[in-house]
Amino acid sequence: MTTADTSATTKTARRSIFRSEAAQKLLAFAALIVIFAFFSIVSPFFMTRDNVIGILLATAVNGVLALGVTFVIITAGIDLSVGTVMTFSAMTTAVAISVAGLPIPLGILVGLLTGMAAGAVSGLVISRMQIPPFVATLGMMMIARGLALVIPAAIFGSVRPIYFNDAPLFTKITMGSVIGSVFPAFPIPNAVLILFGAALVAAFILGKTVLGRYAIAIGSNEEATRLSGVNVANWKTAIYALCGLFSGLAGVVIASRLNSAQPGLGAGYELDAIAAVVIGGTSLSGGEGTILGTLIGAFIISTLTNGLRILGVPQEWQMVITGVIVILAVYLDILRRRAR
Repeated sequence: MTTADTSATTKTARRSIFRSEAAQKLLAFAALIVIFAFFSIVSPFFMTRDNVIGILLATAVNGVLALGVTFVIITAGIDLSVGTVMTFSAMTTAVAISVAGLPIPLGILVGLLTGMAAGAVSGLVISRMQIPPFVATLGMMMIARGLALVIPAAIFGSVRPIYFNDAPLFTKITMGSVIGSVFPAFPIPNAVLILFGAALVAAFILGKTVLGRYAIAIGSNEEATRLSGVNVANWKTAIYALCGLFSGLAGVVIASRLNSAQPGLGAGYELDAIAAVVIGGTSLSGGEGTILGTLIGAFIISTLTNGLRILGVPQEWQMVITGVIVILAVYLDILRRRAR
């Protein structure tokens, strides 16, 4: 082999590494390490135990939401309703436990089914009525937001939070610490364990089940998938229902964390969830994405927000910085696809 051939082979290998999903995850993880290192240097309060636990708690909610959004974006879709569906699910959980007096497990089931039902409706509207995902989920976002306000108004005559004061064990679901009871020096909240447990389930679904394979196939080439005999409409509905299920789980987590269901809480969460998925390397064009990348993206969002808040950066500038990072992540994905 000549020197020119060797050089060409080396360049091809480098390009292959740049194009790979592993490189995307490695880049995102490196960015997370850099962010941690930067804020640790500039602020002595960043790496304190309480602050790290705060980052983990913030990631738990956004991370669970982002897991569901990952499946939708892999299909080249979008779901703008996850934040308000989360709130709606938290409200139905609170009504089931605190108002109807159902046992906590049944109340949690109500919240999960609420999210799944909302996602299924979005999926049906998209797949059967052929309404674009952006419009369909925007409509569901408004519906869920309205219902989250209607529920307490119908029960109490005014829009107000519903508290879990009569169900103290509900708060311990996320704010208790199974690890802390064994290792007191590491009081990691249960919410973090729920996040990683949900991530393992999501990774299994994406990598080992028919639903995961069809999600990737639909995102890669929906028409070819349809022509191969796959009922794309049914599988799309299932994927959006799965996303809704994760939104319902996020609703249960945030209600347990706050010991209440807040009617107007979910606005803006969908943007952080989508940002986490994109930063984690899932392509908005569909066809590829990983759960590990999404987790890393969620940690980047929460770490960046926490660090900027500690430094006293105004909230509006925090959003500007997050927006710039999302644009850069999408641009890198475009460059990677062009290289192919």
